[in-house]
Amino acid sequence: MADMNLTPSDPSIFILTGISGLETAHEWISIPFSISYIIGLLGNFTLLFVVSKEQTLHKPMYLLLCMLALTDIATSNAIVPKALCIFWFNLKVITVGGCLTQMFFLHMFSIMHSAILVTMAIDRYVAICNPLRYTIFLTNARIAKLGLVGLVRAVLFSLPMPLLLRRLPFCANRIIPTTFCEHIAVAKISCGDITVNRMYGLVLMFLVMVLDLTLIVLSYGLIIRAIFRMSSKKAHEKALNTCTAHIFVMLMHYTPSLFSNLTHRFGQGIAPHIDIILSNLYLLVPPMLNPIIYGAKTKELRNKVGKYTSRS
Repeated sequence: MADMNLTPSDPSIFILTGISGLETAHEWISIPFSISYIIGLLGNFTLLFVVSKEQTLHKPMYLLLCMLALTDIATSNAIVPKALCIFWFNLKVITVGGCLTQMFFLHMFSIMHSAILVTMAIDRYVAICNPLRYTIFLTNARIAKLGLVGLVRAVLFSLPMPLLLRRLPFCANRIIPTTFCEHIAVAKISCGDITVNRMYGLVLMFLVMVLDLTLIVLSYGLIIRAIFRMSSKKAHEKALNTCTAHIFVMLMHYTPSLFSNLTHRFGQGIAPHIDIILSNLYLLVPPMLNPIIYGAKTKELRNKVGKYTSRS
C-alpha cells in the first residue's frame, strides 16, 4: 500500500524490483524461497538446540558449526522476508537507511561466514595433521577469540560500503533491479562517479575471497596429503568423511559467490535475471544445506539429533 504514495524519484527511498524480467513469475519463485527459508531455519535452530543441550558436543568443531548456523540464520532473515514481501504483496519500497543497513549486515555476515570457513579448515588441519596438539592448540576459548576477530574484521571491512554510498548523488533513477541491496547494485544506479566503490569492491573481494580461499586450499591440500599417508584404513575413511562435508560446504559458499561477484562487475552479456538468481542462490542455498550436510556426515551430531527426534 505504501508503494502507491511514493515515486521512484523520491529521495528518501529506493525501489527493489525483485527478479527483473521474471516479474510475472514472482509468486511461483516465492515457493522455493519460502521452502529453503523454512528448512534453513529449522535445520540451523535444531543444530543450535542440540549442541547447547549436549555436553559432549561442547567442542571446538561444534562451536564453529554453531557460529556458522548463526550467520546462516542472520543471512536468511536479512533477505528473505523483504524478498517475499516483493513477491507476494508487491511491496518494493525500501528506505535509503533500510537499504544501507541491509547491505551492511549482508556483507558483514558474508565476510564472517568466510572467516568461519577458514577457521574450520584450520581446525580440521590441526585435528588430522597434529592430533596430539589439538586439545592444546584449539580450545573453546581460543575458537571464541578467533570468532571475535572474524566479527571485528567483518565489521571493519563492511562499514566503508554504506559510507561510500552515502557520498554518492542519486538522481531520478532509484530503481535497484534485484531483491536486496548489494553494494555494487546500489552504486550502479547513482548518477555520480562510482570508481572508488568499484575499486573498494575489488579490493574487498581479494582480501576476503582470494586470501581466505588460498588459506582453505592450502589447509585442505595438507590434510589430503596427511590422509593418504595414514596406515589405518578406518582412520583414513573417518578423516576423509569429515573433510568431504567441509569441502562441499566451502564449494557451495565460494563458487556462486565468486561467480556472482565477477558477473556483477564484468558480465555485461549475461541476462540480468540470471545474475539476480545466482546472487539469491548464494545467500539462500548454503543456510538450507549446511545443517543437513553436517547432520548427515558427522556421526556424533547425527546420533544426538536422532536422540531428540525419536522422542517426539
